[in-house]
Amino acid sequence: MEIRDKVLEVLKNSAEPMKGGEIAEVTGIDKKEIDKVIKALKAEGTIISPKRCYYGIAE
Repeated sequence: MEIRDKVLEVLKNSAEPMKGGEIAEVTGIDKKEIDKVIKALKAEGTIISPKRCYYGIAE
């Protein structure tokens, strides 16, 4: 499973928006890698940032 898929899975299973650091803790992946994936997913509109530094799945 790619990092991208893991990030999406964690966000889909979360009831609340999450910070990059929280996603890194859950997945066990380095936060820098998570941040890169979040930036790409946000640019393509797959995830949103309802408040600064928090991310969730775009509806």
